[in-house]
Amino acid sequence: MPCCDDENVWRTTQALGMGQLMSLCLCGTAIGSQLLSNNGYNAPAAQNFLNYFFLAFVYGIVLIFRNGDKNLISVMRARGWKYFIIAIIDVEANYIIVYAYQFTYLTSIQLLDCSTIPIVMVLSFLFLSTRYLISHIVGVAVCMVGLACVIYADATSENQGDGPNPLLGDLMCIVSTFLYGISNVSQEFLVKEHDRFEYLGFIGIFGSLISGVQFAIFEHRNIAEVNWNWTIIFAYALFTISMFAFYSMVSIVVEKTSALMFNLAALTADFYSLLAGIIIFHYTFKPLYLISFFIVIAGSIIYSIKKTTVSQSGDRSIACKCIRAICPCFDCCHECRPTSPYTIQDVVGERSPSMSVEPRDTSCSVSD
Repeated sequence: MPCCDDENVWRTTQALGMGQLMSLCLCGTAIGSQLLSNNGYNAPAAQNFLNYFFLAFVYGIVLIFRNGDKNLISVMRARGWKYFIIAIIDVEANYIIVYAYQFTYLTSIQLLDCSTIPIVMVLSFLFLSTRYLISHIVGVAVCMVGLACVIYADATSENQGDGPNPLLGDLMCIVSTFLYGISNVSQEFLVKEHDRFEYLGFIGIFGSLISGVQFAIFEHRNIAEVNWNWTIIFAYALFTISMFAFYSMVSIVVEKTSALMFNLAALTADFYSLLAGIIIFHYTFKPLYLISFFIVIAGSIIYSIKKTTVSQSGDRSIACKCIRAICPCFDCCHECRPTSPYTIQDVVGERSPSMSVEPRDTSCSVSD
C-alpha cells in the first residue's frame, strides 16, 4: 500500500498543512493589529468582539438545532460554567496581546508567542497525563534561549519607533501566552471530551458577551474618537476574518492531534511576520532578532524529533490527584476521581430483562 494510504501519515500531513494555514491566519491578525495601532485605533476589546460574535453566530446555530444532551440549553446547564471560565481567560489573553501592539513590534510579539509551548507542555503533563522525553525538554529549553534574545534585543533597542516601551510590550506578551497556554490545554480536553462545535459555539457566545461588556464600559470613548478610513476598515476586516478562520482551524488540529502540536505547527507564523515586517512596515531588525528566530525554529525541530506519549495506566493525572486530595467532597471534581475498571454498575448493566439469572439449585437429588 502507498504510504499516503496510511491513516497516521494522512492525519499528520493534514495537521501540518493546516498548521501552515493557521500561521498565515496568525500573520494576518498580526498585520491587522499593527495597522490599527499605527493608525491610532486603540480598542482591543472592540477589536476582538466581532470574532467572538461570528463564532457565536455560526457555531451557536449548530448547537441550537441539535437534539438531546448536545443541545445548546442542555450543554449550558451541564457544563456552561466551564466554557464561561475559559472564555474569560481567552478574551483577556486576546485583549492583552492586542494591547501589546501599542508598545512593541510585530515580530517581537510573534516570537514571544512561542513561550506558550513550555506552558502547554507543563499543563499537558499535569492535566492530560502527557509524558515527555529528554529531547522534548531540550527543545523547549532551546526555544527559551531564543525568547531571551528577543527580550534582550527589545530592552536595549534605541530605535523604538511607534512603540513607546518595548520591554513592557514583551512582558504583556508573556502574560498573554500564559493565558493562551491555559486556554489551549482546556480546549484540547473539551474538544476531545465533547466536540469542536460545542467548544467554538460557547466560546463565541460567552466571549462576545464578555468583550462586548468590556468595550462598552472602557472603550466607548476610544471608538467614538476613531477617525474611520479605508485603512482602518481593511485592517479591522483582515483581523476579524483571520481570527475567525484561525479559531476554526485550531479546533480541528487540536481534535486530531494536540494543543502542543498546534503551537509547534504555527511557529512558522514568525517567518511570515518577519517578512511582513520588512516588506510592509519597513522594520530594521537587530541581528538578535534573526538569531532568535533560528534558535526558536531549531528548538522546535529538536522537540519534534520524537513523539510524546500519554500515560496508559488507570490512574488519573497528577493535577487530578491533587484536586481529589484537596476537595474530596465537591461534585465538580468527579472527573478527577479514579474509577474501578469493573464495578457493580457494569454487572447490572450487562444483565438484560430477558436474561434473568436463575438461582442454582444446591439441593442434592438422588436418582435411582
